[in-house]
Amino acid sequence: MNTALDQFRMKKALIVEDHPDMLEVLTLQMEILGFAVIAAKNGKEGVEKAIEEKPDLILMDILMPEMDGREATRIIRSNAETHDIPILAATALFLVSDLGSCVEAGCNDYLVKPFTLKQLQRKILEYISPSNPTIH
Repeated sequence: MNTALDQFRMKKALIVEDHPDMLEVLTLQMEILGFAVIAAKNGKEGVEKAIEEKPDLILMDILMPEMDGREATRIIRSNAETHDIPILAATALFLVSDLGSCVEAGCNDYLVKPFTLKQLQRKILEYISPSNPTIH
């Protein structure tokens, strides 16, 4: 893994996660990679913040109260201003059918919890370029 801590400097990530401990871990991981983090505690808040903040990337939990991650993703995809933001499902779901339903809802891809910082970094690099193009 790259040792530079700011490869995604100047990029914003929205983390939609209802469990405080997981939100804290994901926030730390994204900050280590250099992202400015915006947090949302459920899908409804995630949709609002996605439209308001227009982040470069969204990490979306799937199983949440009020509005689950699949529904939030569908709404984000239906909005012209947020339609193209990469959305990665960050979920404890692991069945192929569950993961497929995340993609069907509009997520670009998924990471099954728990995942490492290196796994997160690799997945992000598939969808957005680092701020410093010389970093691999």
